[in-house]
Amino acid sequence: MNEKQLTHRLLALHYVFPVPLNRLAPLFQVDAELEALEHMSTQRITKLLKLSYEKANKLKSAYIKMLETPLLQAYEQKSITPIPYYHPLFPKTLFDLCDPPACLYVKGQVELLYNERKMAIVGSRKATAYTEKALQCIMPPLVEHDYIVVSGLAKGADRMAHESAITNGGKTIAVLGHGLFHLYPKENAKLAEIISQNHLLVTEYPPYIGPKRWYFPMRNRIISGMSKAILVTEAAEKSGTSSTMDHALEHGKDIFVVPGDITSKLSLGPHKLLSEGATPVWNGYQIVAELERNFV
Repeated sequence: MNEKQLTHRLLALHYVFPVPLNRLAPLFQVDAELEALEHMSTQRITKLLKLSYEKANKLKSAYIKMLETPLLQAYEQKSITPIPYYHPLFPKTLFDLCDPPACLYVKGQVELLYNERKMAIVGSRKATAYTEKALQCIMPPLVEHDYIVVSGLAKGADRMAHESAITNGGKTIAVLGHGLFHLYPKENAKLAEIISQNHLLVTEYPPYIGPKRWYFPMRNRIISGMSKAILVTEAAEKSGTSSTMDHALEHGKDIFVVPGDITSKLSLGPHKLLSEGATPVWNGYQIVAELERNFV
């Protein structure tokens, strides 16, 4: 197999049909290197990818056209590195998902993907100064033990987690719900630039794809899937954090929780997790002691 040619074909397909790997699996079963797709009948594409005839015909035409575009060179010019599912840097834990990404697009220090010590920190977009104070107690031990902080670059807790990791001299990975030519939210533009230069931005979406509401729950499965464990700070009982927790629980991840003020609505999410068996923490060494057992 010529891996460079396969990558070129996969990137062309993913550009016009940006879906998870499970949606492409039936196609790969009959055309593992995507050598036959451009010559395949529309009827067969319809059956393999479960598309209407019209959509399958448009996909085939767009794919053939995109094969003429040197995507690898174009991405390189924008400092974007594609990480296909068969690449050595592709996080193997993502294969535990029922719908792993077919490709990741990253910008920054790609070598951070080698480090298995990844700790997700998530919480409310309306997180208060309490989250920042909690992270002052939790972050230094994580950084000291070489844990990379993974979060979603959203407002509130995500931003605080990324900034706390950076301030304490650690590394952070931001998983986006859109392509790298876009940024959401705009107020995190400076932070995103710092991460793209000295840390790592990650997304499963080709660069041109803008943010959509339903992309962010999809992003959350990657945050959980990449990480050894999840820490929840402040969160409402029903929030975007819940989808991250659902993925974490489904795959047996350790869940740590910062206990909160019982009068705050943003303590309802963490306290519910505590009632369901999550581990309460009030300093980072508790997390490190638990997780380091896996690295002995």
